[in-house]
Amino acid sequence: MSSSTSQSGPSTPSSANDPVRESAHQIWLAGLGAFNKAQEEGSKMFDALVQEGLAMQRRAQELAEQKFHEASEKMNAVAQEMSQRAGDQWDKLESLFEERVARALQRLGMPTAREVQTLRERVAELERALQARSTPARKATSGTRAAKPKAKVAARKTPARKAAARKKAG
Repeated sequence: MSSSTSQSGPSTPSSANDPVRESAHQIWLAGLGAFNKAQEEGSKMFDALVQEGLAMQRRAQELAEQKFHEASEKMNAVAQEMSQRAGDQWDKLESLFEERVARALQRLGMPTAREVQTLRERVAELERALQARSTPARKATSGTRAAKPKAKVAARKTPARKAAARKKAG
C-alpha cells in the first residue's frame, strides 16, 4: 500500500488520486446526512405524510362518491327512458290488439261498445217516452175499473163447457 492511503484514514480517498472515488464518497456522505436528518425529523415527516395521505383519501372518496352519484343519475335516466319506451311499445301493442279484436268482432256481426251504449240510451229514452204517455191513461182506467163490479168468470159458459153440460144432462 502507498503511504498516502494509510495516512488519510480508512475510507477517505484523495481527490487527486481518483475522481470517481471522490464522487462516490461524497454521495455516501450525502446519504448519511439525509439519513441523519430523516431520523431527526422522521416523526414530523411521518405525521405530515399521514396528514397528506388522509387528505388525499378524503379527496378520492369525495371524487368516488361524486362519480357514483353521477353514474346513479345516468342509470336512473336510462331506466326511465327504457321504461317509457317499453310503456309506449306496450300501448302500441295493446292498441293494435284492440283494433284487431274489434275488426274480428265486426266481421262476426257483433256490435261495438259504442253501438251498445247508443242502443242503451235509445231504449232508456223510449222507456221514458212510453211511461210519459201511459201514466195518465193508467190513472184513468184504474179509476173506472174500481167502479165497475167484476163479473164472475164461472158464471160464463164457454162453448166447451156448454157441450160438457149437455152430455151430463143427456
